[in-house]
Amino acid sequence: MHIVMFYHSLLSDWNHGNAHFLRGLVSELLARGNRVDVYEPVESWSRNNLVKEYGLEPIEQFRRVYPDLQSEIYDLKAIDLDRMLDGADLVLVHEWNRHRLVRWIGEHRARGGSYRLLFHDTHHRSVTKPEEMAGYDLRHYDGVLAFGELVRDLYLKEGWAQRAWAWHEAADTRIFHPLPRRSAEGDLVWIGNWGDGERSDTLRTFLFEPIAELGLEARVHGVRYPDEARAALEEADIEYAGWLPNYQVPEVFARFAVTVHVPRRPYLEELSGVPTIRPFEALACGIPLISAQWQDGNIFKPGRDYLVAHDQAEMKQHLRAVLNDRSLAGELAANGLETIRAGHTCAHRIDELMAICRELGMTVPGTADRPIPAD
Repeated sequence: MHIVMFYHSLLSDWNHGNAHFLRGLVSELLARGNRVDVYEPVESWSRNNLVKEYGLEPIEQFRRVYPDLQSEIYDLKAIDLDRMLDGADLVLVHEWNRHRLVRWIGEHRARGGSYRLLFHDTHHRSVTKPEEMAGYDLRHYDGVLAFGELVRDLYLKEGWAQRAWAWHEAADTRIFHPLPRRSAEGDLVWIGNWGDGERSDTLRTFLFEPIAELGLEARVHGVRYPDEARAALEEADIEYAGWLPNYQVPEVFARFAVTVHVPRRPYLEELSGVPTIRPFEALACGIPLISAQWQDGNIFKPGRDYLVAHDQAEMKQHLRAVLNDRSLAGELAANGLETIRAGHTCAHRIDELMAICRELGMTVPGTADRPIPAD
């Protein structure tokens, strides 16, 4: 098959959690003998911020780590869709694209394109900014790949699309897998971006204050931390280590004993049950995970794959237990890894995507038929 993908960036993961999943999907598609063309815009906010802060070295390092992954940078002012879509069998368009590009691709399909066309939504804007999502013209699309059942249902309920499938993110186990335990650099590591301050109170409750009160050696990686956030980290005696290339996460996890998941507010409230990439990363790497109270949509097994803390006291209790009981830590790590390998790798998601393609009438030789509900 010839798959064409329009995404925000393949090259950069600066404040761009979708890069992990995208890279894993492309790697899996290529391994199965497909041709994959990825296009990212010249105005990519993630890539441009990465280069602004760190120069071109991170891009070169990405190419060394992923020698088979390539993308073409296009200028929306001079885009040539006839060339870009020539010979395509399947086209995926991510929601982090301009409304006009999404419309133009749909119109190209309507003018006689023979490819199947799917919109891919991996963001909370369907509930936090529905007016933005309603502005996407999906009339000529075959359907929507939504990263959770609730998001899928919204597309159907609001009439934004006629067909939609729940297509969760997953771990790229070519990169994210357990590594031999390295020399310890601390007790706890947290990897996450500050965002827009929507979880600042939750971070203090479930991360900063428990670390300080327990006297743990801890490190935080991420970007967009304002002065007040860095001050809070310093007050809690937590090392702030800035941006971490996504593919280096497994190496960092191997140097710490435990990690924590602190969901953003939309995933605690409006999008309860929709998992983002962070839990997949931790469980795939075999590091014990403790999460602030959260409903994961029955993807994982709370209490078995990871521990759930409903308040600060319970978070401290769980941290003490995991750090002091090697048997408990090992059991959590093994269970979480088993769950990932059983059904939540990028290979599983490509199986699901190919089943959707067959449902849309495409011929996909050799694909396991694993259909998932469209409504």
